[in-house]
Amino acid sequence: MVKFSFAPSFMTVFTVALAAPLIASPAMAKTINVTAEDGAQERLQEALILAETGDEIILGKGKFVLSDGLSLDVDGVTVRGAGPDATVLDFTGQQGSGEGLLVTSDNVMLRDFALINTKGDGIKSKGADNIVYYNLRVEWTGGPKTSNGAYGIYPVESENVLVDKAVVIGASDAGIYVGQSRNIIVRNSTALFNVAGIEIENSFDADVHSNIAMHNTGGILVFDLPNLPQQGGHNVRVFSNRVTDNDTPNFAPAGNIVASVPMGSGVMVIANRDVEIFGNVFDNNSSANVIVVGYQQKFDDPNYQPVARNVRVDQNKHGKAGYAPAFPGGTQLAAALGGAVPPIIWDGVEGEAANVNSSDPVPFLSLGLTTSSQPINEAQPAIVAASKVTLNLPAIIMPEAMEAKIR
Repeated sequence: MVKFSFAPSFMTVFTVALAAPLIASPAMAKTINVTAEDGAQERLQEALILAETGDEIILGKGKFVLSDGLSLDVDGVTVRGAGPDATVLDFTGQQGSGEGLLVTSDNVMLRDFALINTKGDGIKSKGADNIVYYNLRVEWTGGPKTSNGAYGIYPVESENVLVDKAVVIGASDAGIYVGQSRNIIVRNSTALFNVAGIEIENSFDADVHSNIAMHNTGGILVFDLPNLPQQGGHNVRVFSNRVTDNDTPNFAPAGNIVASVPMGSGVMVIANRDVEIFGNVFDNNSSANVIVVGYQQKFDDPNYQPVARNVRVDQNKHGKAGYAPAFPGGTQLAAALGGAVPPIIWDGVEGEAANVNSSDPVPFLSLGLTTSSQPINEAQPAIVAASKVTLNLPAIIMPEAMEAKIR
């Protein structure tokens, strides 16, 4: 019999090679259950810290009484409650002024719970790509107050953001805000009694559809502002939303950009380009259903473009609007126009070159201004004829793995 022998060094390499796939594979995902009993603050934050990729943190039924903000910085984690009426994170006694939950990791799923009365923002995610907000409620239960947190749901500086079936009530800035991000969908959500119901700011490629924006100061805002790392907001579609009864007086802290949003604004576009507003239902917005203007404040950013361009308004249903315009000079303008301003208002800056058009069968008013900062008392108002509008922006599509999480 011939005997074969192997040098130890060969066996060592062979064994390591076989073991390598096992070592490289992630640990088996686990479920971490957290109850709403005493000590929930420490137990919940510990779960968020110790979670590993693929883990699911299950929040039990009941009210989690929390004294400080929470944070998550682990990729691929799901935080799931028993429903936004059954699992409530209560920050009424929160120390400090931070957000309720801060997420700074990718591929995170937040679903089926509520946050109430955070001192700062409700849920903020920063630099968190592929994030899903699903079936959440963020609310300030004392009604609209300047002391409420600024933002309810607040993803920023991210790619692939999906907000679905969320409810936000009482934010002193924006209920659902997506800023400086790319590839965004906000759908099937409800914004009530916020300053801005839903806001897309300095972002690229967004679909805002099938939402309800009611009893805010302004229903849906599409803004592009100076002096931010990402500028040139564009490719935003606002469609199939119900934007009605936006009648809450502006309660934003002085100095905030949204403090200038007039009560009774339906959809407001500032300095953005390539925006399509179609198939929405508007009614009882006292300033106007659609307002398209440039950035009106002074700025020192040489790269900023303050004029709204390529805005298309099409196939919307318009109810009562413009009967009590709250923007400066609005009362005088309404009086000059027979008691109300038209449902669609454009500042008229750069005229036809700005390519702001509407096919809706309602009056469309150009203020005839020559610069975005020009006062309204210098307006040369004129009705713009309806024109054929071609909608050509592409639909936004999320990665399949994100959509699969909520099916």
